[in-house]
Amino acid sequence: MSDLICGNNVVKAAITENVRILNLYINSNNKEIIELAEKKRIKFKLVDKNFLDKLLKNHQGVIAEIEGFKTFNLEDIMTGSNQSLIVMLEGLEDPHNLGAILRTADAAGVDGVIIPKHRSVKLNSTVAKVSTGAIFTVKCVEVANFANTIEKLKKAGYWIVGAEASPTSQDYRSLKYDMPTVLVIGSEGKGISRLVTSKCDFLVEIPMRGSVTSLNASVSAAILMYEIKKDQE
Repeated sequence: MSDLICGNNVVKAAITENVRILNLYINSNNKEIIELAEKKRIKFKLVDKNFLDKLLKNHQGVIAEIEGFKTFNLEDIMTGSNQSLIVMLEGLEDPHNLGAILRTADAAGVDGVIIPKHRSVKLNSTVAKVSTGAIFTVKCVEVANFANTIEKLKKAGYWIVGAEASPTSQDYRSLKYDMPTVLVIGSEGKGISRLVTSKCDFLVEIPMRGSVTSLNASVSAAILMYEIKKDQE
């Protein structure tokens, strides 16, 4: 099954990462992508804005049809080193959150991101655009059972850190993350499920000093990813 992606950064990332492009449609004004496609010897069609508008909005003058979004096996992201960080996203529904988390994961040097196969947002064109191309550089793993996956990660030496506000949670700054770490982020509305929470070695929370009671999932993930990587370096 093919997917459509658009935007300069996303299409450039796809070309650079050697994603198989089935069709490439470029407006004649987009000289940058034309030059890159010619350099990489990728066939493309010059089209007008109206043609692109019928396929996707906010395309920046380029749309590519690709052969789906690549996913990896769990073993591909398990390095086991003390500098290893894996992010698990349980039940995210907003593609903008997933895209933003992938973008931060790339910037922070995360080894991979695990998402559910079912009942969760999928890798799609919106995720690709929000990620500014990180969807092609961050290794994404789809799993059917989060609890079983956590057990596999624990056996491989990983410590599981859940981002969840609860009576037993500690300030995220009080934990030392100099260990192979899996960061679990829950869904936008419900947080981490009870079963997955019970599998976590630590629960951490970000202090809320104002009137709001929580942060956006992608914002929380970004704060925690950088805190963990700071300790691991």
